[in-house]
Amino acid sequence: MAQTLVALTMPKFGLAMTEGKLASWTVDVGQATKQGDELADIETSKITSGYESPAAGVLRRQVAQAGETLPVGALIGVLADADATEAELDAFITKFQEEQAPQAESDTAEGPSSAPHPVEVAGYTLNVREVGSGEGLPLLLVHGFGGDISNWLLTQDSLAKNRKVIAFDLPGHGASSKNVQDGSLAGLAKVATSLLDALGVSKAHVMGHSLGGGVALTVLRDAPEKVASLTLIAPATIGTHVNADFITGFTEAERNRAVQHELEKLVYNKALIGRKMVDAVVRARRLDGARDALRTIASACFDNDRQRDALLPVLEKTDIPVEVIWGQEDAILSADAAKTLPDKVEVHVLAESGHLPQMEKAADVNKIVEEFLEKSEK
Repeated sequence: MAQTLVALTMPKFGLAMTEGKLASWTVDVGQATKQGDELADIETSKITSGYESPAAGVLRRQVAQAGETLPVGALIGVLADADATEAELDAFITKFQEEQAPQAESDTAEGPSSAPHPVEVAGYTLNVREVGSGEGLPLLLVHGFGGDISNWLLTQDSLAKNRKVIAFDLPGHGASSKNVQDGSLAGLAKVATSLLDALGVSKAHVMGHSLGGGVALTVLRDAPEKVASLTLIAPATIGTHVNADFITGFTEAERNRAVQHELEKLVYNKALIGRKMVDAVVRARRLDGARDALRTIASACFDNDRQRDALLPVLEKTDIPVEVIWGQEDAILSADAAKTLPDKVEVHVLAESGHLPQMEKAADVNKIVEEFLEKSEK
């Protein structure tokens, strides 16, 4: 069996994007590619941008042809190891179309739209994206410092096969209100629990990344009845140290080159930081109140290179299932903090990954989380 089969799907370049046109392929079938190589040009109503390879491999199939317009998430091609058989490729494509395409249809017909939408919560307007439905308990995704719901683009849909998966922009981030009050984890956690209430969710699995991991732990501490299980990705509040140069540099960077320099600290493979990611961060910083919101949160949560909140005792006391995923090369919050975790916590440290394993090692992270959620519900 081939070790690697990667679905290439129509990307989402902006919050309002629902479909895109495959203008052209820039790589031929059978050609080897590296992670970050441009594979195709994608046109939207606003821009034309390159589609960067999510992994190394060989382009084995061009499922979509130049000139086709397809919805976001539609299969356009397949990367695979050179030794993958045609039968394996056919089975992979068939399974993807059966499992993914019907889900998208059911979201439109029977469940909430997958397009982000505003939800009024506790005096905030939150930008929320809901996908999926099914018998599984809902999953709430909480992004990290300076992030937004796009941090879950390789995660949210993949985990929505039999459950609703909810992503939202924290206050001060993305398209949500820029007022963050005191910027504390307690305040952000209260917003998260209020969102669950507003959506009619009495209990959910919670997955948090970085600062969002600290928010998730605070939700468990302050509203344990809301949390069925906890998945923490490179979480804050477990260790004591934080890369203060990154926090300051990322918050204050204004020009594209400075922003790119800071973003590259987040990943093991620097080629992942493309032009469109840098442009998106620069645009986000220019929104009224965005930079001040990050300053307030940084001041509330960090004291130079020290984390103000220490929530390891929350994990020591809890009886719910908990897993932690960390990139071995994390330069923001060291994976060494995982060594302090209680034995009952399931720990995964991923090689050749930095602070964004859900993007650098998306397939691995999605598999780990999916299996964990299934075990948690047995």
